[in-house]
Amino acid sequence: MIGYFYVFGAIVLLVSLFFSSPADEISVSMRMGLSWVPEGIMRVVLAAFTLILSYLYLKLTVIGFWLMVLYSCYFSIVSVYLAIQSNSQPFIGNFIFSGIVLIYTIFRRKEFINKKL
Repeated sequence: MIGYFYVFGAIVLLVSLFFSSPADEISVSMRMGLSWVPEGIMRVVLAAFTLILSYLYLKLTVIGFWLMVLYSCYFSIVSVYLAIQSNSQPFIGNFIFSGIVLIYTIFRRKEFINKKL
């Protein structure tokens, strides 16, 4: 389910390239802690990375496991830092979701590591 959620998120990021919303106060670049990266480039790179991550995660590869662990750790740390800086709810929600993904992924690590070829 987690892998499919990330696929959905990547598709939404790609679709969002064609639509502009003034309601989006916090950019994707800002949420990733890379506010110096242009928004369009960030969305494309993040969507591509997320699609690759999702594919490897859904195939239960060791690389998919480690990429998800690293991505979740990075996103959790950035979200906590930004939540402290701005006291904003989206960052707290991102931290909680990343924490849940990290805990679940680590809990299910045997399915990735002991997978028979």
